[in-house]
Amino acid sequence: MRVGLSTPVVVQVPQVASAWEATATVDDLVSIAEVADDTGFDFLTCSEHTAVPQADAARRGAVYWDPLSTLSFLAARTRRIRLATAVLVLPYHHPLELAKRYGTLDRLSGGRLVLGVGIGSLREEFDLIGAPWEKRGARADDAIRALRASMGRAEPAYEGPFYAFSEMTVLPHAEHSDVPIWVGGRTEASLRRAVSLGDGWMPFGLKASEIRALLAASEIPPAFDVVLSTGHAVDPIGDPTGTRTRLTTLADAGATVVSCTISATSAAHYRDQVGVLSEIAATVEVSGP
Repeated sequence: MRVGLSTPVVVQVPQVASAWEATATVDDLVSIAEVADDTGFDFLTCSEHTAVPQADAARRGAVYWDPLSTLSFLAARTRRIRLATAVLVLPYHHPLELAKRYGTLDRLSGGRLVLGVGIGSLREEFDLIGAPWEKRGARADDAIRALRASMGRAEPAYEGPFYAFSEMTVLPHAEHSDVPIWVGGRTEASLRRAVSLGDGWMPFGLKASEIRALLAASEIPPAFDVVLSTGHAVDPIGDPTGTRTRLTTLADAGATVVSCTISATSAAHYRDQVGVLSEIAATVEVSGP
């Protein structure tokens, strides 16, 4: 099974993040990224929130490192591991802004970018930055199409209901035009969006049985990624059987790759956990959705 890392420290959600992350250093973060890179993990993640309302911080968390800055920094300290936004809120950005900024990251990292995208759910943040809340699903669909027409192209052109551009130059740009796009969400609509416009689906907040049912009712294209999260933190050293069972459950639900949250008491413990998790994942077979 391919496994990615739900990167610690850069996102700290209550009841999910470990206590040591609150005082972790940048060196701790780099050392974990390097170990994940060396042990064959598929990707590192970083999420996007500009500002979280204080009333929501207890549920969502308040710590969200900027994904472009963070993934660019980690790109310079790693060699092969992919760099995944999980997720960018599409209505917050013009597609050419993403094509330029994240295309530059793709170029700097040697083609390691994965764009995880979503429609957003935090109304107060939309209002704060002046992003349109209404029709955000349709706007996100149009943004994905515009990104498809823009990534890896110096002279992109697109015309849609929300975005239209031509006779513009974007340099530098992504190394290739087929940068993977994974669509986040927890609804049937998000899966339809992922199947029709993306290369993968990153559901959250769903039971394995719900994911299995949604996938079974859909026509999933070849080479489509289903990126499932472990949800609760796994403990590969302390509970290898439970960790393998969780990965197997997600594989049976249709996962092609799993984004892993790992329990740890320190950065050193986390690095040890990464190594053991890699060994466990190698024993889990994946049949795909």
